[in-house]
Amino acid sequence: MIPLSNILFLDIETVSQYEQFEELPDKWKELWTRKADGLLRNNRDDHTPASIYERAAIYSEFGKIICISCGIIQGSGENKTIAIKSFSGDDERKILGDFCEMLTKWTPGSPKYLCAHNGREFDFPYLCRRMVINNECIPELLSVSGKRPWEINHIDTMELWRFGDFKNYTSLNLLAHVLNIPTPKDDIDGSMVGLVYWKEKDIARIVQYCQKDVITLAQVYLRLNREALIPPNHIEIK
Repeated sequence: MIPLSNILFLDIETVSQYEQFEELPDKWKELWTRKADGLLRNNRDDHTPASIYERAAIYSEFGKIICISCGIIQGSGENKTIAIKSFSGDDERKILGDFCEMLTKWTPGSPKYLCAHNGREFDFPYLCRRMVINNECIPELLSVSGKRPWEINHIDTMELWRFGDFKNYTSLNLLAHVLNIPTPKDDIDGSMVGLVYWKEKDIARIVQYCQKDVITLAQVYLRLNREALIPPNHIEIK
């Protein structure tokens, strides 16, 4: 098993580049309309490119990162602790820059790993694409370019749960519930992040939600590896 202290557990929160479709510059309206037409091809109903603009948050070309939360486990057995740190705000370039600086300082030494739920399909590529867009250098640990599959130190708890069944998608919350992992009751879920960001301007609320997901992610990983869970009083928010 990989030493727990060599794994960085992470989660990101994203929102659309603009609050509403009507605010998009003309060229971006055209590009989103083309994207939305593809999304709505078989399920138009009463939807339009404008009405589904909130979905732009999940596409790295049309969204942006407003929070990256990370966790590192120290210790073993019943004495394990986890330290949580977040990078957040309105300035995506600063968020990515600060995260890259931290990752670069943490990586040297024994092999390090990144862990996320559905990370291979979402978090990791989204981070890389937004780094390119913001002209940030992609850290070696995050980069997959030119690497063979076994050279990529990425762990995906959804893949671990699939056991080779790639037809199935299981959310982090569902997996935690199935594995009997206690999770804090959240006042928001992922579908509300855009509303809280654009309408309430409450980034702290989003950060708290993101940090809870990192804690749940780490607990799921421990449970999948038959390790003792981390008690609530062993969680440190930096």
